[in-house]
This record gives sequence, structure tokens and C-alpha cells, in this order.
Amino acid sequence: FCVLSGGASALWTLPVAGVSLEDVQAVTGALLGAGATIGELNAVRKHLSRIAGGQLARALGPARLVTLAISDVVGSRPDVIGSGPTVPDSTTYGDALAVVETRRVNPPHAVWEHLRAGADGLVPETPKPDQRDVRPHLYCVVADNLVALRGAEAAARDRGYRTLVITTRLEGEAREVGSFVAGLAVSVLHDGLPFGPPAALLLGGETTVHLRGNGHGGRNQELALAAALALDGVPDVLVASLGTDGTDGPTNAAGGIVSGATLPHGRDLGLHARDFLERNDAYHYLEATGGLLITGPTGTNVNDVVLVLARSSDVGTNVAAAEIRPGAMSQVSRDEGESQ
Repeated sequence: FCVLSGGASALWTLPVAGVSLEDVQAVTGALLGAGATIGELNAVRKHLSRIAGGQLARALGPARLVTLAISDVVGSRPDVIGSGPTVPDSTTYGDALAVVETRRVNPPHAVWEHLRAGADGLVPETPKPDQRDVRPHLYCVVADNLVALRGAEAAARDRGYRTLVITTRLEGEAREVGSFVAGLAVSVLHDGLPFGPPAALLLGGETTVHLRGNGHGGRNQELALAAALALDGVPDVLVASLGTDGTDGPTNAAGGIVSGATLPHGRDLGLHARDFLERNDAYHYLEATGGLLITGPTGTNVNDVVLVLARSSDVGTNVAAAEIRPGAMSQVSRDEGESQ
């Protein structure tokens, strides 16, 4: 049996000869900072590993294999989850080299030399789907983003909201996605689309961030701050974005929660949200305005969850008013998590 979950690519690696773990860490960090997708990132990591990209299955030879996977990637592709150690690899050294070049990162010399040698045919490729290196076997995705979204949907419905799961494939630049999500909230309030309040819209996936400044934060916090900018002064709406593993970027927060009151509160404190966003410093803005969501590690990862809540001013008592205040919502979430 092979059990995979989020983080396998980073935690379970055996670098190829001539490439150190520090080299792999360096190119990984550079690609993340350049906004690389998980598919792009894993295309590179597969070709710097002696385990990933079907190489574990090839080493096991004729052994009977069963893979159980918890998916933390959009689309739950087996060759991307955990960099696909037990399934054939659809990417090539040429693809990996193209990612490095397209994202304009400067990897360690050893990484560059290895990828170039592979692209030139001087290093054996990872097992491919049209080859017989990897024996067919049972591969089961036992949990994914949709499981988390359905759970959140049930909780929202129990609180009196009309609910809709919109997608599990949310991708793109975090700040742009934040503006889009804010637009969904306004559409519910003013257009009754997809239906009127009380409404809970749920989206899942994984956005990316291009680092422009030296601030502190993560993709979910950046998405939330961008949503706050678009919701400035809009009443009766809330947007929350969080990582299901309880961590977002190199911070102690899972993500952020904002409403139309977030920016006015920030201005009262003398803070300019746009400046924080431009230097990728969503953490400190949300910390000051009560918009950080801190859950602690959850022990699993099925991508990110984005929640849009909208209620009318005359909403009934079954929808708590605290749910439209970021600080209160954060505390409610922590208290409920502790009680469970």
C-alpha cells in the first residue's frame, strides 16, 4: 500500500545524483515566489527526484500495489498528487526546463545542469504512460476538495443559508480571484444571483501569488485582502478564504475573513489596504483589523476553501449576526473547533 497526502512532494524526496536537497528547496521556493502552479512545480520536482513521477512504482517492479490518496491538487490528477510516485509521468525534462525558463527563475547550477542534460536526452526519462515500466494498479482518491466543500455547505445550510458549491477548480492570481469573489457577493445582494440572501456560496481550489514585495502572508490572506478592497463599505456580506491544512504561506494563520467593514476599520487605524496588498503584506493588515483566521494545523490538506456569505438586513434569528463580522466570525470558528 502507498498512502499519499498533501506535502508528499516536499517531505518524501530523494534527489537525483548531483543535486542536493538544498538545491531542490531553492528552486521550489523560487518557483513558488514566481507564481508557478502546482502542476508546473511538480513537473520540475519529478525530474529532480528518484521517487516521484512513477519511479517508485518502477522500482517495485512486479509487486501488487494499491495507492490511497488524499488530493491537495486541483482536478485530483494522480500524476500530480504527491508528484505521482506510483503512476506514469506525463511530463518531460523539456517541460520541466520550460517551466524554469517561462517563470524566469534562476535555479542552482546543479538543477539547471541536470534539467538541461535530461532535455538533451543524456539522462533517462521518468516512466511514461505509453511504456510498460509501471504496472497498472488500484488507485483511489479517498478525500478531496469537494468533500470539504460539501461539509461546509451542510454546516451553512444548517444555519439557514441557501447554498451553492460553485467550483472545485478555482485558480489564478489570488488578488484577482479575490476581486471576482467579491463580485459574487455583490451579485447576490443586488441582483439575486444565483439567488438572494441569506446565501452561502462555496468555491475550492488553489490560487497563486506573484511576490512583488517583502511582506508577510499567504495566498488565502492575499485573496481576502483583495476581496476587502472590492467590498469597501458594502453591508451584509463576508468573504473567507482558508487553507484546509490550517496554514497559509509561512504564517500561523489558515487564511483571512473580511467584510465591507474591514477597510473602514483599517482607515480608522491609519492603515492603507492597497499599500499592504502591493507589498504582499496581507497578514499584518488582517491581524490589525481582526481578519486573521487561525485554526492551527488540521492534519490534512484538500486545497483551499473560499466562502461567501450574504444576508439581508432583516434576516431571521437563525442566521447569526456575528457571521457577518470578521473578528466575530474568526472567534466563532475557533470556539466551535475547540468544542468539537
